[in-house]
Amino acid sequence: MSASTASTSSAGNARLPADWHLASFDAAPRTRLVFARGAVGRLGALVSELAASRVLLVTDPGLVQAGHAERVTAALSGQVKEVVIFDRVRENPDTQCVDECVAVARDFRPDVLVGLGGGSSLDTAKGCNFIHTNGGRIQDYWGVGKASQPMLPFIAIPTTAGTGSECQSAALIADASSHMKMACLDPKATARVAILDPELTVSMPPKVTAYTGIDAIAHAVETAVTSKRNAISLMYSHEAFKLLAPNLPRVLKDPGDLAARGRMLLGSALAGMAIEHSMLGASHSAANPLTAHFNLIHGLAVGLMLPHVVRYNAADPDVRLAYAELASAPEIACVSEGLDHAVNALVSYLNQLLDECGLPRSLADAGVQPDLIPVMASEAEKQWTATFNPRLVTAPDFEALYRAAMLPRG
Repeated sequence: MSASTASTSSAGNARLPADWHLASFDAAPRTRLVFARGAVGRLGALVSELAASRVLLVTDPGLVQAGHAERVTAALSGQVKEVVIFDRVRENPDTQCVDECVAVARDFRPDVLVGLGGGSSLDTAKGCNFIHTNGGRIQDYWGVGKASQPMLPFIAIPTTAGTGSECQSAALIADASSHMKMACLDPKATARVAILDPELTVSMPPKVTAYTGIDAIAHAVETAVTSKRNAISLMYSHEAFKLLAPNLPRVLKDPGDLAARGRMLLGSALAGMAIEHSMLGASHSAANPLTAHFNLIHGLAVGLMLPHVVRYNAADPDVRLAYAELASAPEIACVSEGLDHAVNALVSYLNQLLDECGLPRSLADAGVQPDLIPVMASEAEKQWTATFNPRLVTAPDFEALYRAAMLPRG
């Protein structure tokens, strides 16, 4: 859209410019979604459809303790010959974690991978798949489409409503030395099946529910405005936001509300599909250095930056309209009341969600030291997601965003 032709009527109703056109896209759904309470019980049948007999289950110790790994192995009983569990996934998985998983895969020789958990488990399984099937190191696949050989079938079972990794072709793996995340994207890494069972998310601790929920909402907000947004991505972004925005407060107040849990889980998956089509923006670019330098949880880092990035991007008239339309989806605001009003309402709602989630009031409250802001700003500018932000965002811009986020939100 052209900023010069964007206009509003005298009544304040937003109108598309005369030369507006849809962005091009090439959409091919790759992941089968199985959504239902108790859907994990269908895993055995789904694995059988893939003619698999040896399953490597990739998960973390907490989910083993919670009994979820046992539910998965029970669902596979009688359907496959052997199941081996790799349960050493760590938060923000790094190259060492992936290498440990690869070592197990090489000994076991699975014919299907199952990832059980949040984004960390799913990314570890994908990272393992890259190396186990194509060799080399995970660094070799940093970028897009660098795997030359087919990968093993992958089934994703998310236990958090946050990353949407179950519907993405990317594995996000941190370098064990620099702690910076590498995005390894390849269509072959995408899950064949994603099992969305809201019963598996009830065991999430309140903080995990909050941080992953904010991450999912950030995905919906960012994908709705990126430079790659298109008709397909906007459909996913808006539907995800409608599911996520009203239901995160519900699950925070009543963790046993399975209806709200289901909407959050589905919203997270749809936001993941939006990422596949339109990528992310400056909130995620700014978050990665915060995690690398101060070990901030990803959802916390993204959440603290998101309202500031929304205000920064809204200076562009086309983006302001896109935010206003997003805010209209769950009736946070109405476009007819004016674009500035809608953007302000969106920012206020995001800040309200951060408060309800118990996030620190600022980066300073989260333990971020201002002396590293210039370094982080330079690193954020180099993040791949920054290239899809709808407004050009340079190191000085990131520095201003970080300094704004150092102050209590309001």
